[in-house]
Amino acid sequence: MPLIYDWAAREAERLVTVADLCNARKAGMRYAQVTANTAEEAAAAEEAGIDMVVTRAGNVREVRRGSGRLFVTAALGFADAVTHDDILRAAFKALSDGADAVITARGMSTVSALAAEDIPVMGHLGLVPRKSTWVGKLRAVGKTADEALELFHRFRCLEEAGAFAVECEVIPARVMQEINSRTGLVTVSLGSGPDADVMFLFIEDVCGGEARLPRHARRYGNLHDLQEQVRRERVKALSAFRGDVDSRSFPGAKEVSQISDSEYAVFVETLEKNGRIARTS
Repeated sequence: MPLIYDWAAREAERLVTVADLCNARKAGMRYAQVTANTAEEAAAAEEAGIDMVVTRAGNVREVRRGSGRLFVTAALGFADAVTHDDILRAAFKALSDGADAVITARGMSTVSALAAEDIPVMGHLGLVPRKSTWVGKLRAVGKTADEALELFHRFRCLEEAGAFAVECEVIPARVMQEINSRTGLVTVSLGSGPDADVMFLFIEDVCGGEARLPRHARRYGNLHDLQEQVRRERVKALSAFRGDVDSRSFPGAKEVSQISDSEYAVFVETLEKNGRIARTS
């Protein structure tokens, strides 16, 4: 396992490095990535053999509590960092917290500003949900020849801006195959077919955490039903507690402490003798 120094100058082991990702195709490797925003999710991902996770920039420390070995990409929020100075500050904070790279869906000038500081930066092309108004709705991007050519042009621009990788979201598989063979970027496929260096799914989709499953995802678990079962069991237990309070059956003899008859008699006798406290009822 590679030994590196992280961006805070700490020795660290990583399952994957930027260099590994850049050499993935040459080495015949394909990596797996999911989202993670908690230490528990990160620990589960590492234990399951996942190589990489994406997390919100503010959650990097929490994710690193769960795994010191995963390759962590920090997502820079649109509203969290607006100016280039803000973005650089947020990026270096995330890297210092333990991230290995950052991802942004901002414009090429933002990518260039990050890359100029030797920050491993991942772009985001294809369907970018926050920008979906430009394509009219949530849909695949690149389904016409003109749109596919424009998309390829954006890949080239992203590469020229200095990105090392790109999240490719909901691009037709054959279009992705052609672009992948013509770009030097590390490609991360989210619903864009098998021809990429990294396969990516949201942890909620993999684990079945939501009732709705996107077309491009595959469910491997059923946390949604388990969570619903937990919710129902919680309400059932709370309702029973409320009922026992109303019927005065809680607390019972097993839930209270006892004093011996002799000690209790001395206690009451002393109270009444001294007349310190009158009964209130």
